Amino acid sequence: MIDLNADLGEGFGRWTLTDDEALLSVVTSANVACGFHAGDPSIMRRVCELAAERGVRIGAQVAYRDLAGFGRRSMDVPAGELADEVAYQIGALEVFARAAGSRVSYVKPHGALYNRTVHDADQAGAVAAGVRTAAGAQDLPVLGLPGSLLLAAAEAAGLTAVPEAFADRAYTPAGTLVPRSEPGAVLHDPDAVVARALAMATEGAVRARDGSRVALQARSLCLHGDTPGAAQLALRVREALGAAGVRVEAFA
Repeated sequence: MIDLNADLGEGFGRWTLTDDEALLSVVTSANVACGFHAGDPSIMRRVCELAAERGVRIGAQVAYRDLAGFGRRSMDVPAGELADEVAYQIGALEVFARAAGSRVSYVKPHGALYNRTVHDADQAGAVAAGVRTAAGAQDLPVLGLPGSLLLAAAEAAGLTAVPEAFADRAYTPAGTLVPRSEPGAVLHDPDAVVARALAMATEGAVRARDGSRVALQARSLCLHGDTPGAAQLALRVREALGAAGVRVEAFA
């Protein structure tokens, strides 16, 4: 059993990047950009409405305040400020999720913030604190890399930690993502992506770029919405998982 998530709402004004409608017909969880790396109020509202109509879980994809860099530039944001910005982004999306008859069901950092919180305790703790503020007395699960400081911080804050894997990204032998600045960081061969998704879901493992086998227990599988042909690729992955006897559904 595995959840399929994708990054959606990654546009701004007249500019669009992700095929939100097509992807929402395939995935079980939608990571919706909250305006800091992409997205604007109208896009957020529209994606929440489509997700609610199709029974897709809505997640807040929080990021550094970096529209120009698409949230892929690491920033040294003070912990208190970062926590407030995370809570702010979740709150903004919650308004549109509730208006659509749904709610924000989880949180996932984007880009540089996601990678930074793998090893930076200060930034990981700030993200968890921001989620805790937005969640109040309730639980608000946090998606992150298995073994990351982010998931540890989430658990310490009383939040559910959900480990995820990336079918279309290359891994280091340490189980971290190969930086996008390096060649081969993103996989573009559909057959290779499907094969990796199957291995992750059925074997709990992935081949690192040096060929070594890395154990990888994940409850959610990410397919990037900004990859060319993302919707068709996501459909292939879902069909392959089903054929292999893997049930695709949102994490509890």
